[in-house]
Order: sequence, then structure tokens, then C-alpha cells
Amino acid sequence: MNEQARKPARKKVELDPRFVSYRHVWVFIESERGEVHPVSWELLGEGRKLADALNVDLCGVVIAGPGERGKGICAEAFGYGADKCYLLQDPVLADYRNEPYTKALTDLVNTYQPEILMLGASTLGRDLAGSVATTLKTGLVADCTELLIDTESRNLAATRPTFGGSLLCTILTQRHRPQMATVRPRVMAMPDADPSRRGEIVEVPFAMLETSIITKVLEYIPDDSRDKPNLPFADIIVAGGRGLKKPENFALVWDLARVLGAEVGGSRPVVQAGWIELDRQVGQSGKTVRPKLYIAAGISGAIQHRVGMDGADVIVAINSDPKAPIFDFAHYGIVGNAMTVLPALTEAFKAHLAQARKAG
Repeated sequence: MNEQARKPARKKVELDPRFVSYRHVWVFIESERGEVHPVSWELLGEGRKLADALNVDLCGVVIAGPGERGKGICAEAFGYGADKCYLLQDPVLADYRNEPYTKALTDLVNTYQPEILMLGASTLGRDLAGSVATTLKTGLVADCTELLIDTESRNLAATRPTFGGSLLCTILTQRHRPQMATVRPRVMAMPDADPSRRGEIVEVPFAMLETSIITKVLEYIPDDSRDKPNLPFADIIVAGGRGLKKPENFALVWDLARVLGAEVGGSRPVVQAGWIELDRQVGQSGKTVRPKLYIAAGISGAIQHRVGMDGADVIVAINSDPKAPIFDFAHYGIVGNAMTVLPALTEAFKAHLAQARKAG
């Protein structure tokens, strides 16, 4: 029998007729008093790929108060890949509150019917995404690490960690539209901006009485993060795990970080043990990072940790176990005792930097 004849014909996937009117990829552009959260630009970069695969427009959604730079944010969104921006500005939208923002976004979705809607998995984005998905009675895949398109069914294949980060699963929203997903900051790469790009701004009226909103903004207090770690935007991170054996040995991580001008991170077990604060945890239940250099000392590399850092440009792993999972995806691996290797690296970098300063 002919080999080709033995292969079953691939069943053609038909688009659900209920969804014919749903088109285009949307990204909610999260802003606070005119400042855009970087995750929105990262999502536009990813949204551009999805929109191109579906041959549709990439649209941004900007919700703001009347005195804020709504059109300026739209112009920035065009630079990051958007073709169109829907702009809603009203006094009740000046500060984020779940009730008016949910109504604004759900009304917009019901009117223009996007097939995909993405939001950042920030504090604001998570709050808004859940209430919008519930109101629209559609599916929502949270904390995605990868987004792909089945071009025949036009289904969004959203991948996220599950079972405490021990596995990755891919979820489809096949029976409802829009397909919604949230993505944590720094999971997707920041796209290059093109200031010459232009797009269409669609100004949409919004009417909601202040007296009908339960919550009130009494005062705006900006977050003071001057003394807090900022791992998601660090260029270099030195992270330690339970392979360091005891909390006193974590000082070796700090020593190397100081020499490199790096941030310090760690895995969940060392955070739970109280060796470092929660703000320094890297992984599914901590921060997602994309540094130029990530040095992991005494970290096994379980999926829960990997999804938070495998976007790094260069990963250097130090572990005494040659079969540790981290060696499967690290760019460079050092099999050895971290308590011996870390001081050696610290001294080597000190000498190299001193020599570079003399030469310069």
C-alpha cells in the first residue's frame, strides 16, 4: 500500500459560526496618571505576532481621566505595533476602580467584538481581567508564559504553569469569545519602538454617574519603591538556592552581586526559610525576570523557578549535581560546590574589573 495512502487525512477545523463577527487582537494599555506600565508594551509586541498570524489588526485600549495624555499614550502604542487605539476618557475613569473600568471595557468588547483580549498580570490587570471575564462569561487564562495561534480554528493556545509550577499546560477557549489571557511583566520581550508608525484613534464616549459607583478615591499615595529590589528590570541577577545549605552561606551571593552591581534573587525554598525577603523570589510564585546575565548558585532548576528566569540572555548555573535540571537550559554550567565557586568568581571579577579600570 502506498505510504501516503495509509496516512489519515487531516480533519479540517471549521471556525465556529458564532464567532465570525469576532475579529482583531486587543491589548489593554495599563496606565496610572499618564504613566504606562511596561507590561503593556511587552504585550503589544506579542500581540503583533498574533495579529499577523490571524491577518487582523492589533488594537490598544486606553482608559484614562479627561486631563490625562490619552492621545499621547495611543501614539506610543502605535510605535510599539498597534494599528488602532480605542480611547475612553471620563472623570470617573481618572483613577482605577474596578466597577467603572469593568463597565468601560466590557461595553467596548460587546460593541466591537475582539477575538483576543490581553492584559498584564499586574495587580490592576489581574483585578480587572477577572471581573471582565466574569461579566462577559468567557474564559481567562492567567499568568501565561507562551501564546500561539491555531490559524484554522483561530483558537489562542495559551500556555501556563500548573500544579504548583511543576508542569506546563496549554489551554484553549473554544466555546467563548473573546479569548482572554493575562501575562506577567517581563515574560515577553520588550519590542523595539518605531516612533514613525501611525495609527487610528477611535474616541469612544463613556457615561457613568459618580453617584452610582460604590468605591471612592479619597487620596492618591504613590508607591515609594526607592529601597525595594527591582528584579524584573535588573540587567544582572545573582540568585541562590537551598544548595547553599545554610543562611550564612547566602552572604556569598551578596558578595558577588556587589562586585557585579547586580540584584540578588533566590528560589522559593530560601524565601520560605527566611534567608531573603519575598520581593527577591524568582519564579512562578515570585518575580519574572529577563536580565542580560543570570547566575544561579545552588538552584536545581525546577519548572517553578525556570518559568521566572529562562528569558535571561545568558544563564550561568552552579550546582554540585551534574544531573540538576538547570543544566538542561543553562548556557554555561559549572559542576561544583557553590560555596567554593562563588568566592572564586567574586575574586576573578574583582581582578578583571580592576584591570579594566586601569586600562580605561
